[in-house]
Amino acid sequence: MDRRWIQNPNRCADEYLDGIEDFIEFARRHNPGATRIRCPCRRCNNTLWETIENVGFHLVRNEMIETYSIWNLHGEQLEHASSSNATRVDNVQPIVDANDEVMDIIQDVFPFASTNMNQEEQDDVPTPIDSAEFEQYEKLLKNANQELYPGCESFSVLTAIVELMHGKIKYRMSNLCFDYFLGVFKRMLPTDNCLPKDHKQAQKVLNGLGLGYEKIHACKNNCMLFYKEHESLDTCPICNE
Repeated sequence: MDRRWIQNPNRCADEYLDGIEDFIEFARRHNPGATRIRCPCRRCNNTLWETIENVGFHLVRNEMIETYSIWNLHGEQLEHASSSNATRVDNVQPIVDANDEVMDIIQDVFPFASTNMNQEEQDDVPTPIDSAEFEQYEKLLKNANQELYPGCESFSVLTAIVELMHGKIKYRMSNLCFDYFLGVFKRMLPTDNCLPKDHKQAQKVLNGLGLGYEKIHACKNNCMLFYKEHESLDTCPICNE
């Protein structure tokens, strides 16, 4: 089966739409009686389960994962995949759970945590930990383990914030725009959700990951940059404006 349609950037092309129909038919045939299957669109990334009808809609809206040319998560046997169409297994990007990625980031920022755990297992003397730093670690760990809302398995509080902030930066969203959509999402979710109410609150959570920022002022003529300790400067020492 020719699967070059997966690489077609035009989601309205007949080739792409016919390819989606082929995939849906394949999924139905190899998953008889299933009401939900993994969704291979670029947003769900084969980690979320949707109805077969919604999967077709997602593939039109979000595109299929470009590397997913062997449909092994939908019943295809690797040894039966066509060598002319199959992407080499070692070149396929592994699907990583977003919650696991966030936990890895926390371990990178606070390496003392895993170090101390290993030392405790070996009955060694634990490494001294700064109390303020450990408090930050505990807060992040709590947000990383807390469900976004009761019963939510896809996102923790921290994972949701990281995903949303990533989108804000990627699409150059203003703080005001971000606050608006955050408020909309919060109203869409169950009332007992733990999503921050605005950008300022979300930023406070991420500061513990070392993702905060320091304000740097600039001359209006772009002559120089200066830090907050020089805010008393009335004029730029270069252009005197």
